[in-house]
Amino acid sequence: MTSTPDTPMRTLLRLMADLRDPGRGCSWDVAQSFETIVPYTIEEAYEVADAVARGDRDDLRDELGDLLLQVVFHARMAEEEGSFAFDDVARAIAAKLIRRHPHVFTADGALLPPGSPRRDPAQVEAQWAAIKAQERAAKGIAKEMAEPASPQAPDLPPDPLGGVALALPALARAEKVSRRAASHGFDWDNAAQVIDKVREETDEVAEALERGEPGALAEEIGDLLFSVANLARHAGIDPETALRDGTAKFERRFRAMAGELRAEGGELGRSDLAAMEAAWQAVKRKEKG
Repeated sequence: MTSTPDTPMRTLLRLMADLRDPGRGCSWDVAQSFETIVPYTIEEAYEVADAVARGDRDDLRDELGDLLLQVVFHARMAEEEGSFAFDDVARAIAAKLIRRHPHVFTADGALLPPGSPRRDPAQVEAQWAAIKAQERAAKGIAKEMAEPASPQAPDLPPDPLGGVALALPALARAEKVSRRAASHGFDWDNAAQVIDKVREETDEVAEALERGEPGALAEEIGDLLFSVANLARHAGIDPETALRDGTAKFERRFRAMAGELRAEGGELGRSDLAAMEAAWQAVKRKEKG
């Protein structure tokens, strides 16, 4: 009787189990916990995004492997404590994909027959949000049934902004929270109105700066950033990507500015601000052709 050959996925799962073996595995891998691995998980997700932005498909393949390893690592630790295993993770996401795509799949996961009604992307997004809301409500009911409230606990309604992960980068979380609020009808009618709000918040930042109140200044800058995240959402722009691209543009121009200074016999740190500004403007002119 021949054994079933390992698939790449089975090999990866076996390797992770071996690395976590208390007696024969890697001491570093054995010492890790969910909490210590999370920073690596977040870092790998960003490295995937970076590979996509650079259009480097070889690097993307490698970074996706690193990200997959993070999923396998978490699943292995959960299996060791008896919570769930990798197959449960895969089974859960497969069920979610079927459940959230009723315009593509039947309830048992089969493709709908040809000629079934199609939905445009906006309709699909609205449907996805509605199904997620139903899932959150059902999860809240299930939790209440599993954990009866104490007699003293108040009967609170479901959190209308619940389910937005606290671990998200602040800008991405601001966009998601504002999107959730908008789903309840609390939103501006158009992007022009959000620009007015951005201007209002900018004025309040200037006032706090003039008063010299650090606490108020931090609060007003937070309000300004939240308003900018709302503006990006209204414009259909991902704020994380926009800020990442803006930072990359600054880096490119700053390095080019340093080159301009060297060409004129200057140097960063020794040239005055006027010389650096002139070099900066020269870089911008060259970029514009």
